[in-house]
Amino acid sequence: MSQNDQYNESPIVLAFSGGLDTSFCVPWLKETYGRPVVTMTINTGGLDAAAERDLEERALALGAAEHVLVEARPRFFDQVLRYLIAGNVRRGQFYPLCVGAERGIQATLMAEIAMQLGSDTVAHGCTAAGNDQVRFEVALRTINPELTVLAPVRDNAFVRSEQVKYLEERGLPVPAKGSAYSINRGLWGVTIGGTETLDSRESIPEDAWVLSPGALREPRAPERHVIAFEEGIPVALDGEQMDPVPLIERLERLGGPFAIGRGIHLGDTVLGTKGRVAFEAPAAEILLTAHRELEKLVLSGPQQRIKELVAAAYGDFVHEGRQLDPVCRDIEALLESSQARVTGEVTVQLRSGSLFVEGLQSPYSLMAASKGVYGEAAGEWTPQDALGYSKILALSGMLQTRAAGGKQ
Repeated sequence: MSQNDQYNESPIVLAFSGGLDTSFCVPWLKETYGRPVVTMTINTGGLDAAAERDLEERALALGAAEHVLVEARPRFFDQVLRYLIAGNVRRGQFYPLCVGAERGIQATLMAEIAMQLGSDTVAHGCTAAGNDQVRFEVALRTINPELTVLAPVRDNAFVRSEQVKYLEERGLPVPAKGSAYSINRGLWGVTIGGTETLDSRESIPEDAWVLSPGALREPRAPERHVIAFEEGIPVALDGEQMDPVPLIERLERLGGPFAIGRGIHLGDTVLGTKGRVAFEAPAAEILLTAHRELEKLVLSGPQQRIKELVAAAYGDFVHEGRQLDPVCRDIEALLESSQARVTGEVTVQLRSGSLFVEGLQSPYSLMAASKGVYGEAAGEWTPQDALGYSKILALSGMLQTRAAGGKQ
């Protein structure tokens, strides 16, 4: 602790999840720095009223001077998820960036609350082994370069047994050990880590899934649902107009029991190592699949190709916690522009373990705009036009063959 810290009475703002790491941080920060600790929980999905109450009670019992709960689901959609949908973003063309996408918003709100409280110090409970430590700190330092960011568990290499002993010696509540699996839940899905995800050989057991345990043992009867989009944003489900957040939450409840959006992602971590995580993202899977199919109907080929290039980069920035970089505003501008005609309805069928797009319609359908019918009849062109086009398209290849003396 520096000499300045001895005279600093402003609070330390701690990102608080209620798990062992952040529970340990509350009294440790208070004792080590001699400053009040304000715990902060940012609801970007996965919390009900009972969980919110439990978090506040736990934080205060651990010695927090105050607990702040911020409802951030609408902001999370408006500033992040709408662009992940617009870009059809999936890490490794598979994983829909479940809870990692939340960290930029959470860091932004932490910095805002710290400023409101007159604090220059924030803290988190991340370890040295994961992605979140990088995401939080990159975002926090981007928002406010003058913030002091503390990470007691990482920077002091505290292990679980030491944290438990510290809390028990002070008569403070110790979180229940609970499941053998580490579970993170948010608006865009659930991630699950366990012994099986530490290497690449096995899946987690069927009963370890959170939204769909046992879903594939007894297949369910298929269900049909219709999703409406306006300018790329989901606005209705089965004819009922809904705001995006409740629509996403309903799709999770509908798709979870079918094990839709279930998978195990293996990819590159922010640190450069390989990592593996199980996930369940039924709402993300349904919306991304339906949205992409609608885009195929209303966007031109060049629009889709260019958008895919920038969307992949955008996904990398979000994954790495760099979504506050100005380049992301540039990408978002392109993505938003691309959605001007992504309006229509998509009919999907939920099946056990899979999602099937039955059909779709849009007032901006490029398929309906043509006078021709693919494979059946010419429209704006004649058979002779088609022949001439084929010859011209083959010209480059013909010249290459001639120049090579007939050799390929």
